[in-house]
Amino acid sequence: MSDVVEKTLTALPSLLSLDSQAVAGKLSVTSKLGNLIRNITELTSKHEEEKLIKKELTAIKEQVSSPTTTLRQMKEIMVRTIYCEMLGYEASFSYIHAIKLAQQGSVLEKRVGYLAVSLFLNESHELLLLLVNTVLKDLQSTNLIEVCMALTVASQIFPKDMIPAVLPLVEDKLTHSKEIIRRKAVLALYKFYLIAPNQVQHIHDKFRKALCDKDPGVMTASLHIYLQMIKESPDGYRDLTGSFAAILKQVVGGKLPVDFNYHSVPAPWLQIQLLRILALLGKDNQSGSELMYDVLDESLQRAEMNHNITYAILYECVRTVYTINPKSDLLEKAAKCIGKFVLSPKINLKYLGLKALTYVVQQDPNLALQHQMTIIECLDHPDPIIKREVNVFFPVITG
Repeated sequence: MSDVVEKTLTALPSLLSLDSQAVAGKLSVTSKLGNLIRNITELTSKHEEEKLIKKELTAIKEQVSSPTTTLRQMKEIMVRTIYCEMLGYEASFSYIHAIKLAQQGSVLEKRVGYLAVSLFLNESHELLLLLVNTVLKDLQSTNLIEVCMALTVASQIFPKDMIPAVLPLVEDKLTHSKEIIRRKAVLALYKFYLIAPNQVQHIHDKFRKALCDKDPGVMTASLHIYLQMIKESPDGYRDLTGSFAAILKQVVGGKLPVDFNYHSVPAPWLQIQLLRILALLGKDNQSGSELMYDVLDESLQRAEMNHNITYAILYECVRTVYTINPKSDLLEKAAKCIGKFVLSPKINLKYLGLKALTYVVQQDPNLALQHQMTIIECLDHPDPIIKREVNVFFPVITG
């Protein structure tokens, strides 16, 4: 058996049981799941797998229908059912039992029930109606874990016609004392905005409070909503340009906790999202562009070309510099960055440089002419993606 499977089986007891019992007791809880995984990994054909899973689901169906099955046993049964569904075998008979498990039992049992529901059901499933009251009850719970589970499942599978039922409670969680609750509430509202924007229009002011939240995680979550809203109507948020530029300056300067760092790069995904927002706000906006010149310059200087994630940041910087109202020294630095990408022997970087050129050439065709020979050589490059990208703007440099 592979090391990966062995490590998975070793970790299962601690992941699926929070009881303060002996380790041997924990192992017994997950023994059936462990045996199932072991048996499947030892099979040699798809036919054997189908036969084994069919037998397993038959046993599970008998167990969930038995009146003597405890909630503790139901939790273990549901985990096995999740595994069978993950392999592509339908177990629709268990969906109602997953909902029942989410409605009752201990926090751990409810957690497994919510997990199963979020994996089994989609937004149009008829059984989802049975979960509404449970989510409403858990949103009002004093147990933080229950509130978190309810917010998570509401953001994952609730359709737009169920949003009005939970929206007031989710909105109320924006002012919760715990940052994890506020963060999950923001993410739930982001999902609601995507599927029913008109239903959350009245709480835009609270989004602004989330942007200024003292917890960086909540602030980061709010950027998802702002990026979407600014894409749709940038003029309505130009007054926030200075705020977004100030946030990016703090991020680039390493002011966030080290937990946000990735390979010693300060919050790279947050930087990328802020750069995209600034690009939208700075387009055809001279006064707004002036507010972001300094931080863009700093971003270009600090993002040294030594890791894949910094390449992504530099790429977004280049796009932003060429999208906002131009500044000559920034354009020059961005052009040098593109040149390093295009001339790189690494295929990924060369592709990134060509991708940037594809965007930039629409505004500055002369930049492509500077790399004309390199681009022509790429026409015979063995990588088809490189050749395809060159063909996009090759007519421009040969015109």
